[in-house]
Amino acid sequence: MTTLTIRDFRPDDAEAVAAAHRAGREHLVQSPAMFAWRAEHQPKGSHYRVLVAELDGRVVGAVRCGVAVGTTMTGVGHANGSVLPEYRRRGAFTALLAAAERHLAGHGVAELHGWVDDEPGSRAFAEARGFTAGRTAHFGARDLTVPLPPAPPLPAGVELRPASDFAADPYPVFLVDADAARDEPGEVVLDATEYDEWLAGEWNRPDLDHELTVVAVVDGRPAAFSLATTDGADRYWSAFTACRREYRGRGLSKLAKLESLRRARAAGLRYAYTSNDAGNAPMLAINAWLGYQRCASERKHIKRLDG
Repeated sequence: MTTLTIRDFRPDDAEAVAAAHRAGREHLVQSPAMFAWRAEHQPKGSHYRVLVAELDGRVVGAVRCGVAVGTTMTGVGHANGSVLPEYRRRGAFTALLAAAERHLAGHGVAELHGWVDDEPGSRAFAEARGFTAGRTAHFGARDLTVPLPPAPPLPAGVELRPASDFAADPYPVFLVDADAARDEPGEVVLDATEYDEWLAGEWNRPDLDHELTVVAVVDGRPAAFSLATTDGADRYWSAFTACRREYRGRGLSKLAKLESLRRARAAGLRYAYTSNDAGNAPMLAINAWLGYQRCASERKHIKRLDG
């Protein structure tokens, strides 16, 4: 007999949940400490919850779910998770997903969004449970021991500065994020981001490296940035590269991302990863120039919870 238990996440589950998250997915850069931190640092109204699956007393997987925030859209939620490969096809993720759906439906979610690996088994699993396939995103990987392309000359009036220079007042960096997020490809429009929530959930997250994060400043004003997180060991993740609308077309995002990678390489990090919507041709072109190579893809799947 196999005993399956679905319960809420506890801090001592972090190692096991991280192992399930990254199993077969080296491009997903997140440390166990970040799973524990995320569970405790979510915006009000997100009703964020992490559920874990135990099989015979061992944590073998988890799902992270919540109500979409930072948008004027209502009734939208998200659920993403995974199970260790050797414990799949034993009902663990089906039970996790069902629990997440009940939780979110109880908080008014009518449309559930989730990402799955873009491979036949994962897509079939989602579609068999009522999800419809949507947009695609591609992951890129880069070995940082391989030299980076030479930096183009900086345009007049442009400086590349570490985010740590804005530690006393990160609000100008937030303005870049809030402006660019509105144009991110996706079904959910991020048009209502609050500064306090951004400060708590993004700027102050423990894996954000303020020395590797680079801000492009034009005539003293932040115009673009490339946010960088790490796993605390040798892996780097490009969390978001953004540019304010009025500064686009000048190559500032490209300059910021290159400088961030240069800093990561100098700091001894070995592997860099990034992700972009398949329709985001400008960023995909920048990543190709930087030397990233596609290593995986994922598909957005959407399910109506209101019938």
